[in-house]
Amino acid sequence: MLIPRFNYHRPSTIKEACEIKAEFKNKAMFLAGGTDIIVNLKRGVISPERLISLNGIEELRLHSVDGRNGQTRIASCGTVSGLIREKFMLPYSALITGMESLGSPLIRNMATIGGNLATARPAADISPSLIAYNAKVVLTSASGKREVLMDDFFLGPGKTALNDDEILSEIVLDNPSSYAGSAYIKLGTRKALEISLVNVAAFLTLEKPDGPITGARIVMGAVGPVPLRARSAESILVGEKPGAALFAEAGKAAASKDSSPIDDFRGSAEYRRDMVKILTERALKKAVNDIR
Repeated sequence: MLIPRFNYHRPSTIKEACEIKAEFKNKAMFLAGGTDIIVNLKRGVISPERLISLNGIEELRLHSVDGRNGQTRIASCGTVSGLIREKFMLPYSALITGMESLGSPLIRNMATIGGNLATARPAADISPSLIAYNAKVVLTSASGKREVLMDDFFLGPGKTALNDDEILSEIVLDNPSSYAGSAYIKLGTRKALEISLVNVAAFLTLEKPDGPITGARIVMGAVGPVPLRARSAESILVGEKPGAALFAEAGKAAASKDSSPIDDFRGSAEYRRDMVKILTERALKKAVNDIR
């Protein structure tokens, strides 16, 4: 199927890209990897008059690790496959696992981390881990920048806190502290090119080796309109020593109190709740094993 005609812009700076978007507003769309936009153009779901490519903007491909501020900054147009190979990503094992779960090798070679977040799919593989790490996104317009917590970025399926003239330019992660571990688990009916039935990311910090849990973040995907924090489960964990019984209790709370799945053609709400319980337990066990 042929895609509809459109005007194509290839700016060289973020400022130029934002100015073009501000001029044409909802008649224009930003294009990064194109793995979603091109498909939707072919399907007739969208028909923008203009596409603004971000691929010629070097600033959107420059990553950095700031030891003084204890942060890692990931440029939004870094490809998923490229980021997986970066050494600075090694402390973020849950994020790496999520990226490895996305699509197929061909899709990962094209898809960008920023584009994946901006599509705001409830079953996405990357966003749960970023929320578990308490990441922020930098939203840039011609007039300046602002930071938004990933917790607050997703507003609904396909909806984000991005204003019409803003680009998601960076993802900001705090470097993990000592005695911290993370994990991501995805449930699907096959291993590649699969939309999650349920996914869970977990991040834990301990006071010391074999000590009590001082921090816990659990994020569930595909069981609500946006990735959901399992706050009831998190509260059960803090102050307690890790263990199978504790993780089972947290899994029950995540399933019964924190998730809100629906029935659809891929699975029932009841099945998804059962899987939230199991995947939460498994993710917490993996996160403890990941602690360094």
